[in-house]
Amino acid sequence: MAEVIRALRSAEEKIRARWSLLGPLIFSSFILAALLADLISPYDPWKRFNPYQMPGWEHLLGTNDMGHDILSELIFGSRVSLAVGFSAAILSATLGTAVGLFAGYFRGMADEVLMGITDIFLMIPQIPLIIVLAAFLRPSFWLMALLMGLLWWTALARIVRSRTLQVREMGFVAGAKAIGFSDNHVIFSDVLPNTLYVIAPKFMLTVASAMIAEASISFLGLSDPSMKSWGTMISYAFSRGGFINGMWWWYLPPGLCITVFVLSLVMMAGILEERDIEPVKVD
Repeated sequence: MAEVIRALRSAEEKIRARWSLLGPLIFSSFILAALLADLISPYDPWKRFNPYQMPGWEHLLGTNDMGHDILSELIFGSRVSLAVGFSAAILSATLGTAVGLFAGYFRGMADEVLMGITDIFLMIPQIPLIIVLAAFLRPSFWLMALLMGLLWWTALARIVRSRTLQVREMGFVAGAKAIGFSDNHVIFSDVLPNTLYVIAPKFMLTVASAMIAEASISFLGLSDPSMKSWGTMISYAFSRGGFINGMWWWYLPPGLCITVFVLSLVMMAGILEERDIEPVKVD
């Protein structure tokens, strides 16, 4: 029985190891496609052909109502969708990490003030606020990314604060203080490296959330019409008869791209969360 259990565990570990490579592989494929869009795209995404063409050898995913090649739109649209997601996540991670580190390390009044600000931001209805501002201001993908980054840092701030409260009580932090290292040195050299493993999964999930939010807001017609993204492709397919006329080659590919890329981010976040990382001292 023990041998059977060990064999099953070994098989499970092998399967999980293979599946763990799928997320990074999909993620890398999309990143490369976005970076190499000029080289791999068959046409300029704004070039016009005969409209409403079904998929074929000349246009692998057909054309839309304006005659734009959908595959080319899909490849170039990845740049905008990924840029919005990563921009929002970088800003959110920077703010959340800074607030969590300083609140957890200094505690006292700094902790109360920073966590009080965090609680205020938590009460803001984030998506409705982004929609309202996008409706009244000039449509812009970068405005979306800025608003999402400024509103979505609160959850990470609380996670980082909790981890910082643990790390600041460890022996190597007390030793660094006793030697005479400054608080900034201790925070960024000793505490921050030991919070990265909780920051990385949250960063991945924020990218996924931002991409879904961008697609949702674009679907409402509140995106920049001068730029193509996966969300705007779905929006135009809906508003211009793609759904009603059953033009699956117009709306299905961007929806699948969003789904698959978000799934890869979730898989990578799960892998990072499962890792058991020992505290390290970096001086």
